Amino acid sequence: MHTLGSKWTKTKMLLMNKELKTYVPETRIYNHTNLRTMLNKYKMVYVKPVNGSFGQGVIRVDQDNVGKYRYQSGKTIHAFRSFDPLFTSLNKNKSKKSYIVQQGIHLLTYKKKIFDTRIMVQKNASKKWEATGYIGRVAHPKKIVTNFHNSGKPLPLELLLASYMKDPKKKEYIAQLKRLGYNIAKQFQKNHAGFKEIGVDVGIDKQLKPWIIEVNTAPDPFIFNQLNDKRMFRKILSNARANGRFVQVRRKK
Repeated sequence: MHTLGSKWTKTKMLLMNKELKTYVPETRIYNHTNLRTMLNKYKMVYVKPVNGSFGQGVIRVDQDNVGKYRYQSGKTIHAFRSFDPLFTSLNKNKSKKSYIVQQGIHLLTYKKKIFDTRIMVQKNASKKWEATGYIGRVAHPKKIVTNFHNSGKPLPLELLLASYMKDPKKKEYIAQLKRLGYNIAKQFQKNHAGFKEIGVDVGIDKQLKPWIIEVNTAPDPFIFNQLNDKRMFRKILSNARANGRFVQVRRKK
């Protein structure tokens, strides 16, 4: 099955679509100028390895209103009085791989912990794209990523959205997220015909706007097994097997 690892390549594929590009956080290649520009503009950004999985290597960088800086990697926070020492420290602590800088999204929270959602989109038995699952992912209270493999906790999305919208609106909103996932799959297929399933990580901001955080082309079906209702998981697993996934290997993103 076809997969694609580069976050930068996948971002450029999304930006080719006029409708989808409105959901894509501003993203640039990591360097001194781009990091400084993005911090001045957004005050909070994420620095991510171009090729990476499980949320590993992701760093959150913040600039406050008086020009002080800090970054968090894992549970560790580093603080600085100016930009250049921050940049020097970042370069010492991150790997030598290529990185991107992504506009930071102030995500919704559940019990004071940030959360996002994973939308699963797969080719079904009719070889048509179908949004087959959705699940919320709540970050560890001391971490900046929501990934299940990085101490994130999977929970029903309906539960996480309950504080922000009532049932009729909630159902409509989840349908909107599923349509977004479907449209992303169609766009990716235009560039690479071999894709059979994708997992779309969607962050929701305080105004309830969805943002495409990342698209995974080898998504883990087993996160959906964490839900008490197993119907979604069974459908996803069945499609994954039909699409040729060797799903017994659990360490997929």
